[in-house]
Amino acid sequence: MHEQQLQDLRREKWRLNGQPVRTVEDARAYIDSVGFCLLYPQRPPVLAPTFVGAYKGSDEKLPTAQLAFADPEAHAAKELMLHLLRERSAYETRVFPENNFIVSAAVFPYFYGLMGDRNPRQMPKAGARSEYSPLALHTFQVIQNNGPISKQRLRQQLGGAISESALDRALEELWARLRITRVDYKRDEGVFWDEMFRWSPEAVRRGTQVSVAESLTALVSKYLDCVLAAQQEEVEQFFASLIGRARVREAINALQAARELHFVHVGGRVMLQISSLQTQFARESRPKPKLEAPRGQPLVKRHGSKPARPGSSRPANAGAPTTAKSSGQDDAKG
Repeated sequence: MHEQQLQDLRREKWRLNGQPVRTVEDARAYIDSVGFCLLYPQRPPVLAPTFVGAYKGSDEKLPTAQLAFADPEAHAAKELMLHLLRERSAYETRVFPENNFIVSAAVFPYFYGLMGDRNPRQMPKAGARSEYSPLALHTFQVIQNNGPISKQRLRQQLGGAISESALDRALEELWARLRITRVDYKRDEGVFWDEMFRWSPEAVRRGTQVSVAESLTALVSKYLDCVLAAQQEEVEQFFASLIGRARVREAINALQAARELHFVHVGGRVMLQISSLQTQFARESRPKPKLEAPRGQPLVKRHGSKPARPGSSRPANAGAPTTAKSSGQDDAKG
């Protein structure tokens, strides 16, 4: 594959080819196709699509999160994104600072399996060994009793003496483990928060049933489907804010052992690519294509199957995502 071919294919998949995403139906199809995306471009750059780019149909002169307030199209893109959140076609997760990260409904359980609290029904515990600050625990209690609740009203419930920066830190603590989520935004009241388990109980339940290793292999597979091909360093960099690079390498090795990933040469660089895409590109390059069964879709597209283990070449059964486990470590977060 040539570098320009890869760039053109990405532009088509990420809707940067002059065919913008403007309707709710298009937005649903887009987020389902890419799996996850940033709302705005990230600085320094991250190899991932952006929702505002898809809305504009171009990657030229896209605003960052800090400058989006002055861009009318960025406002319209955010409103479209909020529609997906309200109807639970997509979710927000905390991945990159000061930027919205949007995840499709199909992919979200794997993000929860990687990042989420394993006991979502239980109240977060206080004490010296608690992973939450006292303010975060109090904040969760107020959201649990009154959510969905605006940040403005939440601060009033907690007491006016609490600074906005302290409340932001408490919300970040809870959001990092997906105990809460942003569910709406109104110009006169700002962001609205709710308890994640109440907002989407079935997605959370599915997430608690997937191990960290299985979640990570599914997400790595979907990421490579989203970007079409990437160097291992780019994959590790993308997931570095969520989990240690060593665990990402384990997931890549497990997928390779299960023959879900292959290497491809792009413009002199060696990249990783999911097997189904490699088969597709090879078929398209032949003068007379032959009929052949593709290796497997990205793991997050499979439903009702068992994990493919390292060293096993037998494809997973059709159905809910099968994932390759990495080094036998299921549940330890990394």
